[in-house]
Amino acid sequence: MPTRIEGVLVECDPSIKAILVKIDNDGEHAYIIEDIDDEHLLVKKEKHEELKQLLKEVRWLLVRCVMLFTDTIC
Repeated sequence: MPTRIEGVLVECDPSIKAILVKIDNDGEHAYIIEDIDDEHLLVKKEKHEELKQLLKEVRWLLVRCVMLFTDTIC
């Protein structure tokens, strides 16, 4: 018998979607239910907040890397 999984529709830029898919792949597919198209994902409702927090952490790391790189070449 099929199990029902509640989901949240996430709309985002393709570059952000690529990061979310990478997080999902690294997390043994714990977050994404369905990859719908270039800008939409269906994410497990109970994992939505956790995924948002992970994305914030990745963004912070990317900004930090850019700042370090900029300081190095200037």
